[in-house]
Amino acid sequence: MLARIALALALTCGAVTGVAAQEPDLIFKKSTVWRALTPDDKLAVYGIDDPVVEGVACHYTTPERGGISGTFGVAEEVSDISLSCRQVGPVRFKQKFGQGEVVFSERRSLIFKKMQIVRGCDAKRNTLVYMVYSDRPIEGSPKNSTSSVPLMPWGTEAPPKCGDWLKS
Repeated sequence: MLARIALALALTCGAVTGVAAQEPDLIFKKSTVWRALTPDDKLAVYGIDDPVVEGVACHYTTPERGGISGTFGVAEEVSDISLSCRQVGPVRFKQKFGQGEVVFSERRSLIFKKMQIVRGCDAKRNTLVYMVYSDRPIEGSPKNSTSSVPLMPWGTEAPPKCGDWLKS
């Protein structure tokens, strides 16, 4: 019986941490609310590379709760997340992608809330468009942020057309 409880706890912890295809790189954190005996509330800046589009990187800032609930990883994080994506090298697509395809996902609460960064293509302007939002199955969340990456020449290489890489 004890082994089953331990297994269930391990599976729950794995689901809570939001195992993603890639772990974001922590760039830095800045305290926003001081707490005397427990960790402070912070804003954390993370960086990720688009797993399908080489040459594009995104940075997002997210609040992280301190206090006792934040220390034990059970605090529900707020949905205020900002996003900035840029071309950081020659753009190369590794595979075709769909509009609104998930680039990165992370849990923001014990069970119900998760943050997602999704990608789309504005073919008319040859621009990749990234959006970050958090979702909640029951209430939803209107808070979001958008960043555009116009595909530009890099050195002597002409940029690819993002519309050519969209799934039909």
